[in-house]
Formats: sequence, structure tokens, C-alpha cells
Amino acid sequence: MPSNAPLILFWTRWFNRPVDIAAIAQCAVPVEWTNDRRRLAEADAVVFHLPNYREIGDARKYPGQLWVAWSMESVVNYPMMADAAFMRHFDITMTYETGTDIWTPYLPDADWWEAARRAPMPLKYESAPAVHFQSSSFNKSGRDTFITELSRHIAVDCYGRYRPNREIASPDLGRQTKLETIGRYPFCLALENSIAPDYVTEKMFDPLAAGTVPVYLGAPNAAAFVPDGSYIDAASFGTSAELAAYLRYLAETPQAYEAYFDWRSKPLPECLTRQLELTASRPENRLAELVRQRLSLRAGPPTGRPYLPLGFKRFLSTRLRRLSGKFRER
Repeated sequence: MPSNAPLILFWTRWFNRPVDIAAIAQCAVPVEWTNDRRRLAEADAVVFHLPNYREIGDARKYPGQLWVAWSMESVVNYPMMADAAFMRHFDITMTYETGTDIWTPYLPDADWWEAARRAPMPLKYESAPAVHFQSSSFNKSGRDTFITELSRHIAVDCYGRYRPNREIASPDLGRQTKLETIGRYPFCLALENSIAPDYVTEKMFDPLAAGTVPVYLGAPNAAAFVPDGSYIDAASFGTSAELAAYLRYLAETPQAYEAYFDWRSKPLPECLTRQLELTASRPENRLAELVRQRLSLRAGPPTGRPYLPLGFKRFLSTRLRRLSGKFRER
């Protein structure tokens, strides 16, 4: 590592475990990564995982240091992301939102899309027409009510840790088994835990990879993240009965159902291709490059004393909580 390589410190954990430095050590941009909080004073940039916001309060900010706000979670679930008074402490933002400094959507890369297009269509043989996977109780989107009401009109097989009515058959090989299970159904309920622009997660993309039609409830601009005509917008139906009737129609009309897979034989839309180009480089590479750019603009060596951006009261409560090991993230 060059002696002048910027040092980027991950101050917080990633939910309940330390950031895996080894996994990003092969970054194409010459920087040094660490999660050793003892090196705070020498760090050129400090990254804070916002869902672990309780761990931020005892960080001092040193002159010239860049603070990075990092999150893949919905602003609805973590409203501090929309709090200007809180966010002003950060110099770089790194989230799923398109206006962020370093855009990190859930959008799969170009190789994923090509593999999804080539994958054979699986046989649909389950008795229920729809499947749903859910393990979290987060429900800011109203998905609990959505499933309850839809299930009154059409059968839904639910898997996962949250309110399942079916169990995965052994052996459970994780993601592979999940996709194989989804592929056995004509439809997959792709229900986000909250509704926010740009917040389009793997819930949309897993059914596309599995060869199943997503029934999507989530971001109002979800169409910008997928090929045209590849999913069903649940919000476009006035009632659950209307949606159920449409799903039954598709299940009984092969030509209409198969039209949802026409995207596999067409080029990806230009807007999606542009997004794939913007995110072709890994997030850590783009972060490292931006940090180096920002540092190069310095007029001279930074001067001044470190301070506590969130105040002494937050510093003290965070330090006491850290000493007692009583952080609660989720």
C-alpha cells in the first residue's frame, strides 16, 4: 500500500457484525481500509452505517476529515436519512437513492441480467398460484394487510421466518433453494417493507431470476429498474379482489401470462443500460475514488481541533452504551 494512500475507517458495524475488511481489500483504487476505531485521528474518511446510528455519537471529527453516510435501508425505516440537521454532519452520502454521491442500488449487474435471460423457464406445478417469502416484521408498506386481503381471494404459499404457512423442503441451500421454490409458482409477491422512491430491492429481482412474474408493492418508480412489462404493479389495482381476478386470468391464459417474459428476448431498455453503466464499478471503488478526489482539492493541510458533531450528551450516552455492549440495531 503506498505511504500516501488515503485511510478509510469503518466506524460502525454493519448491523450486528464488523465490516469485512478482507472482502474489500482488493479495491482497484489505492486506499487503505480499516475498522480499527483507534485510528480515527489519522483517518482521511470515516464511514458510518446509518442503521447503526446509535454507534455514531462518540466519534470525534478531525479537521479535513470526510464523513460518509452509508445505508441500503429505506428512508422510511430510518428517517434520520431525511433529517437535514442530522445529515449535515456528513460530507459524502452512499445510499440506494439516485441523488446520492455514490449510488448503491440493489440493481443486479449486466452479467446477472444476461444469465436471467438465458435461464430455462421452470415448470409451474404448485397448487397455489402465488408464493411469498418474508422473514422481517417491518411493515411500513402495509404488506401484512395486503397478504391477508389477497389470501381471501387467491391461495398464497408463504415461506420464511415471518408467519409462514409452508416450510422449505430439505435440504435448504439458501438462495439457490429460494429461487428454485419461487420458480415453481406462476407469481411471486414482491412486497417491500416500506414504500420510498428508488427503494427497489431483491424482492423484485429474485422472481425475475427464478422465471416467475413479480407482483410488486413498493417504490413508485420501480419501472425504471426493470424491463418494460416484466412485473405486475399491485398498486394499480383498486382492490385485492381485482388483483386476484387478474392473476387468475393470467394463469388461465398462457399467451397473456407468457407476455410477461418477452423481456428475455429483447435488449434491455436504454435507461436500464445506463444505470448498469453507472454502477458497473463496485461501490468501494467509487467511494475510494471520490475520497481521493475530495482530498486532492484541499488548499492546504487541515487545521483546527477535533470536535463532537453530535454533542457531548450523545458522546457520553454512546460511550456508556458501547462499554455495556447494549447496542440494539433492529
